[in-house]
This record gives sequence, structure tokens and C-alpha cells, in this order.
Amino acid sequence: MLEWITNTINSLGYVGIALLMFVENLFPPIPSELIMPLAGFTARATPDRLNIIGVFFAGLVGSVAGALVWYYPGKFLGEQRLKRWADQYGKWLTISSKDISKAKHWFDSQGSKAVLIGRLVPGIRTLISVPAGISNMHLLPFLFYTTLGSAAWVGLLTYSGYVLGSQYELVDKYLAPVSKIVLGSLVLAFGFWILKRRRKRARR
Repeated sequence: MLEWITNTINSLGYVGIALLMFVENLFPPIPSELIMPLAGFTARATPDRLNIIGVFFAGLVGSVAGALVWYYPGKFLGEQRLKRWADQYGKWLTISSKDISKAKHWFDSQGSKAVLIGRLVPGIRTLISVPAGISNMHLLPFLFYTTLGSAAWVGLLTYSGYVLGSQYELVDKYLAPVSKIVLGSLVLAFGFWILKRRRKRARR
């Protein structure tokens, strides 16, 4: 996969970076943790071909465009039809109806800011667009929070790759444990929120 990402960036430049980040949102197994650090390193190694600012915006455009692809199925298909589709075909995208349910519940607990936070967390980045669509979140706020969260994520990865140079792969190595801690914290927070709601209902 690394060779394919490298070849795409080297042959297509900014368009290749945008395309990779777009596809990364559709197929979660393709890691942005490798795409953007590698793009940042390439900008450092070949400044005559790629500029770090251009790399950042290319990644941002691809990321936001990919988020929109998941927003509209949620908006027009609805939760139940989308779950049935995920159970039937989601294995190709490593997505199940349970994933959609978890994302929906988390979105309900956090509101609009879930889109902003979700774009910063691997494993949630892709799916957070689905409950936003299901909940009929207005497009402009969705784009605003998605762009803000994606800009922070893409910027962090791009700059890390630029600073680390040929050791850009360390970004994925050290970011993976941190991502798991953040994801675990969010799961615990969500579990606490559910428990709190149940206690309130019991009191009533």
C-alpha cells in the first residue's frame, strides 16, 4: 500500500494527494496517517515540485469531499436502510450496522460539535458524516465543522511529515497508541452519558 501511495503522490502531485484523501474517507483501511506525512516529506524533499501549503490544501479538499460522500446517504437513505445496506455490502468498506449505530448515538450525545471532534479521531473520522446526515444537520454547519476538524488533522499530519523528513512513518507508529487512548476515552464518555440518561429515566 505504501508503494501505491508513494507512486500516486509522485505521479499526480496535488491531485494525487486530494484523490488519496478522498478515497481514504471511503475506504477506512487506507490510512491518512501515512498519506499526509508522506506528502509532507515529499514537499520537503522536492520543494520545486510540491509546496507544503499546497499539500495541506490538497489533503483538506480531498478529506472534506470524502466526508460529503457519507453525509448524503445518511440524509436521503435514513438510518434503517443504511444499516441494512451496511450489513449486506459494508464488509467491503469494513463498516457494519453496529458502527453506524455507535456513531449515531455518539452524535446524538455531542450534537454538532461531534462532527468537529469526530474528524480528529481515527475510526470515527469517516463514520461521523453518516449520523450528521441522518439527523438532517444543515449542510453549512456540517461543512464548517468538517472543514475545521479536517484542517486540524491534515495540518498536524502534514507538518509532522515535513519535520520528520525520511522518518515520516514514525507519525503512524506513535499516533496509533494515542488514537486508541482518545477513542477509548470517547467510548467511556459515551457509556457514562448513557448511564446518566438511564438514571434520569429511572428517577422519573
